[in-house]
Amino acid sequence: MKKSILVALFAALCFNINLAHADINAAGAEDFVKKMTDEGIEDIINTNVSKAEKQSRFKKLFNDALDLDFIGKYVLGRYWKTATPEQRSDFINTYRELNTKVWSERFDEFKGRSFQFKGTTPSNSSGQIFVNTIVPMEQGEPATVVWRVKQDGDNFKIVDIIIEKVSLTMANRNEYTAFIKNNGNSIDALIANLKTKLK
Repeated sequence: MKKSILVALFAALCFNINLAHADINAAGAEDFVKKMTDEGIEDIINTNVSKAEKQSRFKKLFNDALDLDFIGKYVLGRYWKTATPEQRSDFINTYRELNTKVWSERFDEFKGRSFQFKGTTPSNSSGQIFVNTIVPMEQGEPATVVWRVKQDGDNFKIVDIIIEKVSLTMANRNEYTAFIKNNGNSIDALIANLKTKLK
């Protein structure tokens, strides 16, 4: 009897997970990332423009494609709840500027190359899915770039970029929450530190 109940519960759980995954438009998520890489990243990387212009284009691309409010809330962890509206706004704006700079330089490693799409992988997070890509390199194995995409209605936004198994949001969350903890639980101290890195 107990065994049959456990089987039923397991089946119900799997059914609910499958329903959650069924709500995600996998093809739409993949098309969204493909459009961004085709018309955004590859054009920016491969166009012969100044570093300042490249970063300006990346900023627009990231503002359009990434849900930075969602990401910012995640990377601050429990400190997001205690942050004032002004601190939240200041952090998001600073975080956006810093990531525009960092990732425009990081993606420059892919200059002259194209993203190859390798399907999607379900996520345990509701309304999210992973879009898998690789970038062939001159030497060694292709670089793996996985995009965590969140769907809201018919709209898609990227909420994480995972390069060579390193998650942007997880790395930032670990770094930022540790910094705040080691600096008197001061969110302002973190924001000041990020602004220093921008300079």
